[in-house]
Amino acid sequence: MQDRQPSATSNTPSRRSFFAGAAAVGAGAAALAALPRVAPTEAELAEPARVAPEKGGGYHLSAHVKQYYKTTQL
Repeated sequence: MQDRQPSATSNTPSRRSFFAGAAAVGAGAAALAALPRVAPTEAELAEPARVAPEKGGGYHLSAHVKQYYKTTQL
């Protein structure tokens, strides 16, 4: 009786597993694309859109800038 030694390619991924993985990723992407869009929150709608100044200098302290400053504090 002969004992079979595992070949060097037995641990490498097979073509079948590659295509199965690719199909799973494709199905996930299709499901994500089919999800409904999320409506903007009231806070986003409450802040009116600002017009850019004619001479530049358009910085203003908005809610998302305040949130950024909070995240940078030690």
